[in-house]
Amino acid sequence: MSDLFDTSDKGQLALNVLLVAAYLGLNSILNLTNKWALGVYGFTFPLLLTTCHMAFSFCVLLPFMIREPFRSKHHATLEKQWKGLVAIGVYMAANVSLNNLSLVLITLSLNQVIRSAIPVCTATLAVFIEKKIPTGEEATGLIILTLGVMVAVWEGSVSGSVTGLLLCCAGTVCNAAMMSTAGKSHSQRFAVYWVDHSTGVLLVLVCSSIVALSYNVIHSLMIQKTSAVTTTVLGEVKIVGLLLLSALLLGEKKAFTGKMTVGVTLAMIGFCMYSHTKLKLRPQPARTEDAASSTKQARNAEEGMALVAEPESQANTPTSASLVHRS
Repeated sequence: MSDLFDTSDKGQLALNVLLVAAYLGLNSILNLTNKWALGVYGFTFPLLLTTCHMAFSFCVLLPFMIREPFRSKHHATLEKQWKGLVAIGVYMAANVSLNNLSLVLITLSLNQVIRSAIPVCTATLAVFIEKKIPTGEEATGLIILTLGVMVAVWEGSVSGSVTGLLLCCAGTVCNAAMMSTAGKSHSQRFAVYWVDHSTGVLLVLVCSSIVALSYNVIHSLMIQKTSAVTTTVLGEVKIVGLLLLSALLLGEKKAFTGKMTVGVTLAMIGFCMYSHTKLKLRPQPARTEDAASSTKQARNAEEGMALVAEPESQANTPTSASLVHRS
């Protein structure tokens, strides 16, 4: 995360700070808006909400993507990376849809605590895909984080239904098979709901779609500016603030039992340990090369001064020939 703020350009630093603030703010607003619409307002059509978000983003961004410099890159991108693009689309759709489905059945606080395990899933997949095995300190942080999440989740029917927990966990690991199964239970009641809430539904869909579009753009900029790992680190910071906001704005204070508090604390401690280890193990070749270069320059300067001083000392020293001439 330090690469985001280590810059001598104050203007660029200010832009980075605004980028982080926009990412955290839009992420929190999007989650709060979705939970309010799907839970408090009673709009129990999460797949329709997800479809509107993606369709709105597509329509708004399409005029920009068909213009240069993006237009000339489409053919090469599709030719070389079409499999990756399809996989990203499937995983993203499954993630968002299952997450919105879970918000109908469980509290936002519990939803965010479960999703705080995303870095654990990322590290686990990295062992098999990228062949990156975590160190002992990293593994310790991950274990503490996982235990904290498990303690926080173990609230039974008080915080939410078992179905909601399973949906949220499935969304965390992007289980795309759950999307089509869960969609059938919500598709037939929308016509009846629309008659009584037509104005409110339009407002919910438009506002949440705008927030979703803004968040997706900022999220892409965050990954481009830093990395996926740094983005998940900031996402963990967002969870703490989101838990407090959900208690104040959505009336979810009942979810803050003793186990929830202990679990959140353990999760944050574990992730802080893991993040600290990752930052500590970062190589710093630039500083090492700068130090070696400055040391070499200092040695060259000393040798140059010695060479200049040597002829002067020889000129001031009398030779044997001059001594004979003087005598």
